[in-house]
Amino acid sequence: MDVLGAMRLFTKVVETGSFSETARRFDLDQSSVSRQIGALEDRLGVRLLNRTTRRLNLTEAGRLYYERASAIVAEVEDADAAVSQLSGSPRGVLRVNAPVVFGRLQLAPALPEFLGRYPELKIDLTLTDHYVDLIEEGSDVAIRMGEPRPASLIARKLADNPWAICGSPDYLKRAGSPVTPEDLVAHNCITRRPQAGGAFVWQFEGAGGRHEVAVSGNLRTNNSEILRAAAIGGMGLVRLSEWIVRPEIQAGTLRLVLEDYEVSPMGSEGPIYAVFPHSRHVSAKVRAFVDFMAERLQPHAHQPAAAG
Repeated sequence: MDVLGAMRLFTKVVETGSFSETARRFDLDQSSVSRQIGALEDRLGVRLLNRTTRRLNLTEAGRLYYERASAIVAEVEDADAAVSQLSGSPRGVLRVNAPVVFGRLQLAPALPEFLGRYPELKIDLTLTDHYVDLIEEGSDVAIRMGEPRPASLIARKLADNPWAICGSPDYLKRAGSPVTPEDLVAHNCITRRPQAGGAFVWQFEGAGGRHEVAVSGNLRTNNSEILRAAAIGGMGLVRLSEWIVRPEIQAGTLRLVLEDYEVSPMGSEGPIYAVFPHSRHVSAKVRAFVDFMAERLQPHAHQPAAAG
């Protein structure tokens, strides 16, 4: 039997608490995972796991074996990563996690080129706006916006994340263009719903220092693409990351306002990072992905949204 392969499955079952989740991550049938761990137990002559309909529990022998097996698996994976890095040939499955809108607007268009460069790679992409524990979920790398990272993760900045205020030509013709942030109180500002207890306040740096303006409007939502569509439709002014509205600015369907002021990021609106678990050797597939995304995003990092 493939002892190392069975060790990998066993350690992942312990970490996830689930045969089905382990099967999903290794692209196997659940029955295959169960058979291989059963064969491992037969080889060792001991029971490693007590299985019930609701949960899995390690036996005393299972706890001892997990401590040793997890260290062996980690060493082997580290050795694989070191050799793969030297060979310069990313391969295998790369599990990526990203925010929903970033995934749709930035990652999805980039994947054909990325996979064209690295034909031996496969992508397993999960989009969610909820915080994901990379280690628990088995993700190799995640894209995050200005979030603090736990000590178990490495973060590499991919690009700045400048914000913009914009509206459609029709709306600006009807309502006029604001000259200072304080003019926003007279405008219909369609807003992203803040976190619990937050206020609808837009912040700026510019002439006179810091400006904080309480805004209001007839639409609020938790989805940036809805905000963009509403702005294009002439409903009002919107505050979004420049990368979300850059194509519309270039096409003229949206126009920037208050360009003499810098829109201040709030909360998790900071720079764009790639985060991945600590390892002595970053795998070739993770390194290739992070380098590619930095290359793709950096040309826009310091350009105004109207630039070509």
